[in-house]
Amino acid sequence: MTATYPSAGPGSPPAPDHGLSPVTGYTRAHWETAADTLLAALRPYATAHLAQYHLPGRTGHSGRWSDGVEGYARSFLLAAFRIAGARGTDRPGDTTVQDLVERYSTGLAAGTDPAHPEHWPPITDRSQPMVEAASVAIGLHETRPWIWDRLPDRVRQNAAAWLGGFVGATANDSNWRLFQVVTEEFLASVGAPHRRTEIDAGLARLDDWYRGEGWYTDGDGKKFDYYNAWALHLYPVLWARIAGPRADPALVATHRSRLRRFLDTHQYFFGSDGAPLHQGRSLTYRYGAAAPLWAGVLADATPLPPGRTRRLASGALRHFTDRGVPDANGLLTLGWYRPFLPVTQPYSGPASPYWASKAFLGLLLPAGHPVWTAREEPGPVDTADRQVALPGPGWLLHSTAADGVVRLVNHGSDRFPPAPAAAEDSPHYHRLAYSSATAPETPPDGTQGPDNHIALLDGSRPSRRGRIHPLFTAAHGAVSWHTPVAEAGTPGRRIVTASVVRGPWEIRLHRVRTPVGGPVREGGWALADDDTPPAGRTGGDWSLVTRRDGLTSALIALSGWTGPSGHRGDVVRAEGHNAYGHHSATPVLLAHHPGGERLLATLVILTADPELCTDLPSLRGEAGVRTGDDGAVEIRFPDGATERVPDDRLAAPSPPTEDGPPPPLGRP
Repeated sequence: MTATYPSAGPGSPPAPDHGLSPVTGYTRAHWETAADTLLAALRPYATAHLAQYHLPGRTGHSGRWSDGVEGYARSFLLAAFRIAGARGTDRPGDTTVQDLVERYSTGLAAGTDPAHPEHWPPITDRSQPMVEAASVAIGLHETRPWIWDRLPDRVRQNAAAWLGGFVGATANDSNWRLFQVVTEEFLASVGAPHRRTEIDAGLARLDDWYRGEGWYTDGDGKKFDYYNAWALHLYPVLWARIAGPRADPALVATHRSRLRRFLDTHQYFFGSDGAPLHQGRSLTYRYGAAAPLWAGVLADATPLPPGRTRRLASGALRHFTDRGVPDANGLLTLGWYRPFLPVTQPYSGPASPYWASKAFLGLLLPAGHPVWTAREEPGPVDTADRQVALPGPGWLLHSTAADGVVRLVNHGSDRFPPAPAAAEDSPHYHRLAYSSATAPETPPDGTQGPDNHIALLDGSRPSRRGRIHPLFTAAHGAVSWHTPVAEAGTPGRRIVTASVVRGPWEIRLHRVRTPVGGPVREGGWALADDDTPPAGRTGGDWSLVTRRDGLTSALIALSGWTGPSGHRGDVVRAEGHNAYGHHSATPVLLAHHPGGERLLATLVILTADPELCTDLPSLRGEAGVRTGDDGAVEIRFPDGATERVPDDRLAAPSPPTEDGPPPPLGRP
């Protein structure tokens, strides 16, 4: 793909510097130019007094008034990093920074004046302005010498009064608690009314959600996604910057330690092309996934060398820039590459994507900092095949250097709140796997796509993956169980799934229990392209899909798929179901389950190496599974490597209650 570089206008964009940045070519100048490009493109959508920005696109569920504030607040966050990074000073002949100071000072004065026609909605319990208030507070802190300290007293009083709506208000019990923390800490820093008890309670809530090894769940339950990165780790760092000597040193040290542990594995979430792994909600924030990389440097809490930090962050920015983000009008749209609403949530308004501003946090670091001056170093996926177990969220990462693809096997995150509460399941949480090169199918009618999912077929509707119960996560494999959820419930159903990985391969073992026989279907990775439908081929026990750039998704039946009705490979095609492209295709296997309990084994492949999938029948002969006399399943990968899964690892829960105790585990 031909590289492009962000440009702020008619002038020439910065030239790539492959001496300093041999992987991406990006330098600090590219980040500054990208920020200027985004901010300049927003100006025509500002209201007359610059307090709101009304962008084209679907209105969020809080309404147009709230969306307008979102446009101001989230772009102010970007402007603040740009202003503070330049120390409020423009280069000779340039007025970009001073123009931003005046623009956002003017907007703040209008927005926080309750008598002004452009005034902002008040902060009330669980209201969207709570989210935006945090960005305003952070922006005001980081630009204090150039904005807050120069504002008229009346404007400062109005701003403190608007932010003060947080005092005594109730926030959603999730990452929103941290919005209250940073906002009230800013109020404390300027001598405005606040409640220290609310700040302390919000910070203490983090401990309830911590699951170890750097991982928080976003509120109670198993809600693991990028909010761990761009919220739950980021805001404690920003709070400490605001609090200064008021912050408890022991608490700050705890947050730094957890962030360091998180970054030790977060570095594996980026493909060699810079793409963040595609999983979870609010994916329209795109390269916002790079925010904690910079936060680790700001807080002196990173295990990564400076050149690797910049390579990963710049790789994410360049990945989207090369693929037309922002769009031709310079705007971040509601989507991934092109506009695509299924990667958003009902709360996402037209300015929602500008939480991507968090990726520009690195501009707060001086130009002479090693993170900007050190030579880029390769990312982990660039140099070797990796397998990383993440027991906290119940995930297993495996990546391959040959094609730079990162794959995540999911045996833990379902976004359900704690039982017995129910929640709507999502293809961005319930799939068996996600990657940096693919997106899950998201049919507009809300049905389950076939990709990375095993389903019992009731008529034409597949069962859904119910609450995920993690059982085991280690370097080479992970195990979980779930109850297949269908429109017409059938009691006694359970599926226990084990994933064992090596290189580009995953062998899935499904112990499927169902009292009534019927069709069963498993899907591999969905591939998508805007211009050309992916090509597909099938055989009696395999199915394969190839994208025009060579990325290949394949499924091969290894065991258990034979039966009275035989089995067959198939390709399921769709249009408008995938964030990566309009045309999508998924390889699937279909068979008849006879009823009772049956073990199904499948070889799942996602690779850009064309040599790996040239002869699937031969690959089928090289891989295999067999059950030993002790009930253990012995696995053989195509390269001859073997693994062994003890029988008790695949034991279905007994008694079969959805929220009862898990089955006994074997020795790790």
